[in-house]
Amino acid sequence: MTKAIIQSKDLQKTYAGLDVAVLNGIDLEVNEGEQVAIVGTSGSGKSTLLHLLGGLDDPTAGEVSVLGQSLAKMNETMRGELRNRSLGFVYQFHHLLPEFTALENVAMPLLIRRVLREEAMESAAEILQKVGMSHRMIHMPGELSGGERQRAAVARALVTKPKCILADEPTGNLDRYTAHAVFDLLLEINEVNKVALVVVTHDLELSAKLKRQYKLVDGKLVAT
Repeated sequence: MTKAIIQSKDLQKTYAGLDVAVLNGIDLEVNEGEQVAIVGTSGSGKSTLLHLLGGLDDPTAGEVSVLGQSLAKMNETMRGELRNRSLGFVYQFHHLLPEFTALENVAMPLLIRRVLREEAMESAAEILQKVGMSHRMIHMPGELSGGERQRAAVARALVTKPKCILADEPTGNLDRYTAHAVFDLLLEINEVNKVALVVVTHDLELSAKLKRQYKLVDGKLVAT
């Protein structure tokens, strides 16, 4: 039996000062190992939806559950712990800390969890090797190419062994060749580790690689 990782029910979001709801009743269920693409024009609310699914923002109405636990019933500390253990995030911009090596950046979520430093570094090195970055571990982000920085960001999302990766335009800042390589890496991780994958993108060619595809239109998800 498949297990729901993330569920949203009648999810709505309206920003103060806007007459039109950005999200207008989103129902979505993401199960273990699933691939979900959400496409839409700029400003359609794709990133807003992803932030709500990941508990990074609060909905105006509706509910999000992660592993059966309602985010609305948690305080920020509890939400943070659930995110750290169950979800991995990849963004258009890598958000690596410039003063730390790739290895230290990837280990950071484990160090935040108070895992012993030696153990955290060992896990980070293992993940970096899996994403083809074993030769760049001690390099600073400024010494890495765009694709390498994004691979390190993917490794950081994976190091906690999450149930789901939420990726917001993960290839939007990369050239075409590198974008396909990073996207294929995410798909490989999904297939091998059975990590659910939710990708927000404006790129129809890349979204077509995922098994479930939705378009965000007028604040609602439409299956394509």
